[in-house]
Amino acid sequence: MVATNAAAGIYDAALTRRQALMGKSGPAALIKNFRVFSIAMFACIGGYNQGVFSGVLTMPAFQSHMGDYDTNNPADQSRKGWLTSILELGAGTNYIGGTGAGQSEAAWLVPICLQLFPAIILFTGILFMPYSPRWLIHHDREAQALTVLSTLRGLPPDHELVELEFLEIKAQSIFEKRTIAENWPKLTELTAWNTAKLQFVAIGSLFTTKAMFRRVIVATVTMFFQQWTGINAILYYAPTIFASLGLSSNTVSLLATGVVGIVMFLATIPSVLYIDKLGRKPILTIGAIGMATCHMIIAIIVARDQDSWTKHSAAGWGAVAMVWLFVIHFGYSWGPCAWIIVAEIWPLSNRPYGIALGASSNWMNNFIVGQVTPDMITGITYGTYLIFGLLTFGGAAFIHFFVPETKRLTLEEMDVIFGSEGTAAKDFERMEAINREIGLVQLLGGVAGEGKGEANENASEAENGKEGVVTEMEKV
Repeated sequence: MVATNAAAGIYDAALTRRQALMGKSGPAALIKNFRVFSIAMFACIGGYNQGVFSGVLTMPAFQSHMGDYDTNNPADQSRKGWLTSILELGAGTNYIGGTGAGQSEAAWLVPICLQLFPAIILFTGILFMPYSPRWLIHHDREAQALTVLSTLRGLPPDHELVELEFLEIKAQSIFEKRTIAENWPKLTELTAWNTAKLQFVAIGSLFTTKAMFRRVIVATVTMFFQQWTGINAILYYAPTIFASLGLSSNTVSLLATGVVGIVMFLATIPSVLYIDKLGRKPILTIGAIGMATCHMIIAIIVARDQDSWTKHSAAGWGAVAMVWLFVIHFGYSWGPCAWIIVAEIWPLSNRPYGIALGASSNWMNNFIVGQVTPDMITGITYGTYLIFGLLTFGGAAFIHFFVPETKRLTLEEMDVIFGSEGTAAKDFERMEAINREIGLVQLLGGVAGEGKGEANENASEAENGKEGVVTEMEKV
């Protein structure tokens, strides 16, 4: 266990040193690291479209061009599903040119044309974006990687922060290459074919042992239940759903849709603050029970009053309130926590492929939900909410009975839980050897190298370590 403790100590020491050099997190840190922050903001342009196509499918002007897809005809509903897959609905540009039958063409033309501006900015800016330092190091272009890091930080190449980040990235790159060399020696050469083949071979290896397959089940089934809570049915088809709950005014329906996005954003805040105190399982279980209960209440209301909304408008608003409460439950629980579970159950050597597998399950089920929801709403009405509710109760049971609590567990403890003792320790031993080899341990003054976290290493050893790092950097 000494090697394992040593490797864990390296991460703690590196994080502490980086925080000391960069400053604390917060607005001041964004200003201090403005170049990194600006690149992150530039990357966010790619997500701009997700909030612009607000209620496009509900706009009369858009419907007049695309034909009638809001009937009970399965073919029309299928077309609506495909359109929704293309135009992700949000809230914000619904009222351009009115909302009624005489709605201006600008109502749907403006939000679509607005996409041209961020697209042009993104296309032009990407031509001037530097290569990722990780990609450069992984392809043996270390001098360029060092230059990019130096430019991003606005610091000289021999600055301690630049050296620290460079060596951390290099250590991870070497670790990945040696893991591949040990497990799949024929795929070590970085050719396009080998890279593509590696993805399939590496993901396939997750199914070869019982311990890894248990992780696969946790990751993929968790993401299955996340999507079948019905969250994206709500987000994609909120205008249609609210209209089916008796909100006859298009304006009122679209306003109700806007509330969904706001409450979901606000609901994520408590999860960020308390996830490590309360644990993953309690939050996911309580959230699932809350969402399922909301679905069942909506089903009861719709079953009772769907043919008489005009006489029971209060019931319609009660169902809308349940939709909002459902979104709140999702925002603090399955929204963030499901991704945390998927990310932290894997050993270092399998993590990229395990997360990719979980993400693929998420998006495949996302697509299926998007396709079947219109037919479910028109065909089985309140049965839609019963199905989502029962599946969400199933998600609560799955988390409670089959998913281990991962709060504050080390990777070795994960191995014990999943029955793969020694995997994480072996990974840590390999990483520790790499950290010593490239001089990262010496740069940190040997703090992590002893596995005990002593912060009072003598000055001469630290100075010798610094010289070792300088030698390493000179090779670059």
